[in-house]
Amino acid sequence: MYIVITRNTNILAATKTPNAMLVTTHTNTELTAQANIANLIAIFIEQLDVTPVSRSVYSRSLKQFFTWVEAKSYQLTALTRTHILQYKEELLAEGKSGLTVAAYINAVRQFYTWAEAEKLYPNIAAQVKAPKRKKEFRKHGLHPAQVKELLGYAGQHFTTRDRAIIEVLLRTGLRTIEISRANVGDLTYLEGKRILKVHGKGRSEKDNFVVLTEKTYQPLAEYLASRRITSANEPLFISTSNNSAGNRLTTRTISQIAKDSLAAIGINLPSFTAHSFRHTAALAILRAGGTLEDVQFTLRHTNPATTQIYTAALEQERRLANSGEALIDNLY
Repeated sequence: MYIVITRNTNILAATKTPNAMLVTTHTNTELTAQANIANLIAIFIEQLDVTPVSRSVYSRSLKQFFTWVEAKSYQLTALTRTHILQYKEELLAEGKSGLTVAAYINAVRQFYTWAEAEKLYPNIAAQVKAPKRKKEFRKHGLHPAQVKELLGYAGQHFTTRDRAIIEVLLRTGLRTIEISRANVGDLTYLEGKRILKVHGKGRSEKDNFVVLTEKTYQPLAEYLASRRITSANEPLFISTSNNSAGNRLTTRTISQIAKDSLAAIGINLPSFTAHSFRHTAALAILRAGGTLEDVQFTLRHTNPATTQIYTAALEQERRLANSGEALIDNLY
């Protein structure tokens, strides 16, 4: 693939050609630059060595940035680092989380790094830092009493499938995407331990696992016994709705099952989601005397710093349970 590029001091307009790479320095209109930015994005996305999901995230993030540029009536060929900083500040002012803004800025930064390497445009996003991630719990975890109430309710009122999902979420810390991707054949043994092979977030294969204790496996086995399984490639959890019966359960449905289970015990807040079950599993390990390394292995964090947020959450919990303010009240 080759690119024909036209310049207006800085290069930004580009089109594909099968013959050769030609660079010219004649005057180009802003309209041409706008027309060709979509083509540049497509070429950049095509060359990324990332998963399809990540490609989609990069594509959406870049389209949003250049839509913002157009809405501001900024010239594409005149963009500078100042504009990138302005974009970041406006995203934060809109109330977007630091994590979301970091993803948007990272896409822009990667795009301009590539553009500079291809001698298309200077890297105006260099040294633009993502917002600092606050060490706080964005999603709340459940306390042991709430977990016991939830498990008790699920055992009496949920279908075998939904109960098995709740048990797996709480006792393994799996993500909804990991549960959705799981197949029956992923159930196996490793050194005498029953495990479930995991196709993790951002991974291209099932290269990790979670241990299935008896309390986790028993409701899962009960659910699987209720199905007529004919292949190891069948989804671990399947839909029972009229339109998609027998198909792989989607992450959306799994998330809704989690939300409905929380609502059933009176927890119906935006800060409690399916991901709260993952936090709950992490906190349970620490409460039971486990280490941060235990949490890291169980949740399969590649970066130990990610695991540190659970220490902060536990410290906050202890702070609330043993507040100095309450001790003052004991005196007068």
